[in-house]
Amino acid sequence: MAHELTGFPQPVSTSNAIAKTSGRPVDQGLYTAANEHDACGIGMIANIKNKPSHEVVQKGLEILENLEHRGAVGADPLMGDGAGILVQIPHEFLAKSVDFALPAKHHYGVAMLFYPNDTAMRDRCAEAILGCFEREGLTILGTRVVPVDNTSLPVGVTDTQPIIEQLFLARPEGLSLDEFERKLLIVRKVISNTVYASIPESNDDNGFYVVSMSARTIVYKGMFLAFQLGAFYADLHDEDFQSAIALVHQRFSTNTFPSWRLAHPYRMTTHNGEINTIRGNVNWMAARQASVSSKLFGDDISKLWPISYEGQSDTACFDNALEFLVRGGYSLPHAAMMLIPEAWAGNPLMDETRRAFYEYHAALMEPWDGPAAMSLSDGRYVVATLDRNGLRPARYLVTREGHVVLASESGVLTIPDEDIVERWRLQPGRMLLIDLEEGRIISDDEIKQTLATKNPYAEWLARTQIVLEDLPEAEPKAPKTSESLLDRMQAFGYTQEDLKILIAPMATTGQEAVGSMGTDTPISALSEKSKLLYTYFKQNFAQVTNPPIDPIREESVMSLVSFIGPRPNLFDLEGVAKQKRLEVRQPILTNEDLEKIRVIGDMADNQFKTKTLDITYPSTEGAPGMEAAINAVCELAETAVRGEYNIIILSDRLVAADRIAIPALLATAAVHHHLIRKGLRTSSGLVVETGEAREMHHFAMLAGYGAEAINPYLAFETLAALHAEGEYPPEVDAHEVIHRYIKSVGKGLLKVMSKMGISTYQSYCGAQIFDAIGLSTPFVKRYFFGTATTIEGVGLPEIASETVNRHKGAFGNDAVLRKALDVGGEYMYRIRGEKHAWSPDVVADLQHAVRFHDQSPETAQERYNSFAERLNTGENGYLAIRNLFDIRPLGDAIAVDEVEPAVDIVRRFATGAMSFGSISREAHTTLAMAMNRIGGKSNTGEGGEEPDRYKPLADGSSNPLRSAIKQIASGRFGVTTEYLVNADALQIKVGSGCQAR
Repeated sequence: MAHELTGFPQPVSTSNAIAKTSGRPVDQGLYTAANEHDACGIGMIANIKNKPSHEVVQKGLEILENLEHRGAVGADPLMGDGAGILVQIPHEFLAKSVDFALPAKHHYGVAMLFYPNDTAMRDRCAEAILGCFEREGLTILGTRVVPVDNTSLPVGVTDTQPIIEQLFLARPEGLSLDEFERKLLIVRKVISNTVYASIPESNDDNGFYVVSMSARTIVYKGMFLAFQLGAFYADLHDEDFQSAIALVHQRFSTNTFPSWRLAHPYRMTTHNGEINTIRGNVNWMAARQASVSSKLFGDDISKLWPISYEGQSDTACFDNALEFLVRGGYSLPHAAMMLIPEAWAGNPLMDETRRAFYEYHAALMEPWDGPAAMSLSDGRYVVATLDRNGLRPARYLVTREGHVVLASESGVLTIPDEDIVERWRLQPGRMLLIDLEEGRIISDDEIKQTLATKNPYAEWLARTQIVLEDLPEAEPKAPKTSESLLDRMQAFGYTQEDLKILIAPMATTGQEAVGSMGTDTPISALSEKSKLLYTYFKQNFAQVTNPPIDPIREESVMSLVSFIGPRPNLFDLEGVAKQKRLEVRQPILTNEDLEKIRVIGDMADNQFKTKTLDITYPSTEGAPGMEAAINAVCELAETAVRGEYNIIILSDRLVAADRIAIPALLATAAVHHHLIRKGLRTSSGLVVETGEAREMHHFAMLAGYGAEAINPYLAFETLAALHAEGEYPPEVDAHEVIHRYIKSVGKGLLKVMSKMGISTYQSYCGAQIFDAIGLSTPFVKRYFFGTATTIEGVGLPEIASETVNRHKGAFGNDAVLRKALDVGGEYMYRIRGEKHAWSPDVVADLQHAVRFHDQSPETAQERYNSFAERLNTGENGYLAIRNLFDIRPLGDAIAVDEVEPAVDIVRRFATGAMSFGSISREAHTTLAMAMNRIGGKSNTGEGGEEPDRYKPLADGSSNPLRSAIKQIASGRFGVTTEYLVNADALQIKVGSGCQAR
């Protein structure tokens, strides 16, 4: 029976009754859905000769079931995170399953639809869809309700089960298959934008979703365990349901909450791993909106925005970008090489034509970086590829009957050895390509050589590329200042500790300063001291990247190359653009480098023109004037980019007694996001000239919020002044001081990037890999959009007030600051410095409590009470978030005899791993002795135990100084056979913050 509004057949559910529910916990307290992560199992089987069969589909389901251990299971053992299969459209099966005539294969498209399981909302969505097809000129052949059986699913999954239908679209006369696929993408985006705009409540995890819409492929998926996919979809078991390919995926949803729509495969992609640069990738894709054009899409390209929606998973966003490139004219392997390039910048052995290919495309598309094993298909090609580090496994084999089987591990199908003609594994950055039309496997070298030589990329680079380091020296145009170096350093919050503890090692050794682990100072929101804005952000680390990248030993896959200026048209497939590309080998600019950029517009034969924007404002306007000053800078940047300028330099060089500098991070993030919102970010480069940045975290933050290059001019001036005063060794001359400082910043950036599983500065730039701690939500949403903030705190008024106070102190008459910097006290306890939880008084109380225990128990107790009072009641100030909590009883106290005795509880205690050397032998052995006495376990840290502590005592009893847990981290520090056999437990430290025992 047809629906009276849409003309579509009324849906007839073959499942149990289902009820509309979201199925996802709402953001509340410290829970944010954006903090979920991902690691899964992928599998693929393909017939090289493109011969469809039901066997391929069956084998695909078998692979999936054998990957079940890679999927997650909820509290209900029948609740999975998601599973699915991507196959070629089974023409014979569909032809017999519908009650209308289907055209020939590939002359129609199939849309697989998830409708909200509220029938009224389903009807509203269907009506909106009908209007879209009419406006876009596509004819609906008919619809089909997909038969399902949900008896194997638990209630928690059936409650969110969508209404699932297939809709068939005729291919218009005169359109080729590729043109039809392009049209289907445009229509799909029109449908999604229309439905989500007119029926916003349908845009949730269990609302309306177009699973796939193609003339070549179709996707069956849902929130299943592996075996439930085949049990749910009866279609998959029909003998006429045939395909030459089957891509399967078992999901372990660790970067988004499980839902029907976020199960894999997507339209072209299955993925095991995580894309750590996703926020920056999504931002850059959105920023291209105003600058991209395509002969193939024509005016319809405007219908494709946004490429990705907020809240989608990293893989979904990748899939959207991949489909955009493929439908825009790139082949699937070409698009995959653009999105996940192999390491080229640091590989001296790479063929020059291939290097030119990657270098040319680097300006077109930033890498989607992170540990990834990808299996991709558009129905014509099947591609499997690994990220440049190869941090996810993917093994494959080829059988005599012409099947290729690939999966996250070996053994997913039982195949006799005599039937296997080849078996191997994917290697870092390498690609496995099956061309179904040619009916053959194309090697990594062949496909990349073919693509690299298809166009003269080296010639295109020579015509359009400018390397900053190769440009001639430029006459300085930076504004001069009459303010003293000391006053300007104070205005930007420099302290004596910055000079001695941070900057000095960087300038003399070319390495980051090294300190002890942890900090006992308060977070910035709780500090009574004026804090720079950078300190309110904490760098994330990739909790699923296992093991992490080693930026020293794996330097060849890391790159600090950055591109400044407008990005070329993404769909310039013919190299006709004459727009220049400015490349820098690393992002920290000397003053001379910056001057080259400032005057680059004066050079012949280039389209660069640079505008320097002052990010200071009159001090008479005080803290209330900062918001207007930020708005003015954003408007000036927009005007400049809309005009003739395509490189913006944000500069605070004019800071003076009468000019307050907007915090460089705030100005950078504000302009970056403002230009993204206006669709202008890819039309301009963003360089920051600041006196504020001097330590590693500052540079990482500026990069993370869009700075393609940074000039820390005041740090350079400071280094020059200290060198002139003889502060550095004689062998380190004035030039070498700057060189080593820049080198140390570069190493630090590589280290920070590696913690997040990111290999290139280009991917890190704009990626926003931070959490805000103690900043208000409105402030973050406005200036740092997309950054997680779970603990509220200060906003622009407070940040502005602290900036103004620093400025007043610098240019005022403070007797202490008149001739010297503030002492600091962040890293060492100082009377006038930052507060520390472990202050001298606290330590003294603890020491006296221990030492006086035998001589004077009462005195010892008094000192212990004093120690506890200082730490627990906030006498030293509220130094930690826990100081703000009060313990509230849940109810009446229970009898003590109902509680497990303390003597049994403490047997489960274990100390943290602290290596000998990070603490003294006395402290190390005291912890071991204490744990041994109470029956707990102490952890050595790697190699943190001398052999004399293994030896039993004279009476044969265990040595009280022996640690029960021995740690293995890098395996470099004292990990010997003797060390290992003298352990009750081994702790293998896989990466920072990620340990397994």
